[in-house]
Amino acid sequence: MPNIHPTAIIESGAQLEDDVEVGAYAYIGPDVTLKAGCKVHHHGVVEGATTLGENNQVFPFASIGGLTQDLKYKAGDKVGLLTGADCQFREYVTVHTATVEDHPTTLGHNVVVLAYGHIAHDCIIGNHVVLSSQTALGGHCIIGDAVNIAWGSAIHQFCRIGSYGMLAGMSKVTQDIPPFIIAEGLPADPRTINKIALKRNGYNDDDIMVARRIYKTMYRQGLNRSQALEALKSGNDKDHPLNQMMVEFVESSERGII
Repeated sequence: MPNIHPTAIIESGAQLEDDVEVGAYAYIGPDVTLKAGCKVHHHGVVEGATTLGENNQVFPFASIGGLTQDLKYKAGDKVGLLTGADCQFREYVTVHTATVEDHPTTLGHNVVVLAYGHIAHDCIIGNHVVLSSQTALGGHCIIGDAVNIAWGSAIHQFCRIGSYGMLAGMSKVTQDIPPFIIAEGLPADPRTINKIALKRNGYNDDDIMVARRIYKTMYRQGLNRSQALEALKSGNDKDHPLNQMMVEFVESSERGII
């Protein structure tokens, strides 16, 4: 049975599975589902139509599932938030529900959001993502798998960061960051490839060399976006998965890439 501190408030309708722990003065709203192994520490808040996957942790004073700040929201919509397993929301983190029913703000597995981080409405976050302290994501951002965002960075609404990317501390993102790129600055600019993330995710030395060639084609040969795409599509690495990942990302970019 769930272990609930007597001072916690669990609204009628909330669903708490086995092994859930709720600490002192925490609040769980009526439309919340906490999967097995979740722990809401003292003074944590989980509300809205929120489902937290197995073994999530909500640390003190975090607010998970708060109502979207988007003015397009219509009162009465059953908007939601959905997370995968093993996510951590550290102190004073805020994560907001979506603006449209049946399209929840979504986080994958093993997402870690450090103190004072913010994930706005309608964001989609991949697996194994780290958002360092005071990172702020605007609405509708899309973050790929195995992305690491350093302290104090801000990502404009509707921007995307491709899988295996990294954003240096105190950076400002106003356009999409392609996959496996390290970026930094105000606004963020590409610096090099994220070799460490690629290796950690199973790519070998030959793959790393392909990633370097892709980066040089994109950013070091003086080509514009269309010319770089054509070079990637016709080059010797055209069938490599990393090359295809880059081409698909750039072609689908609506805000343009850094």
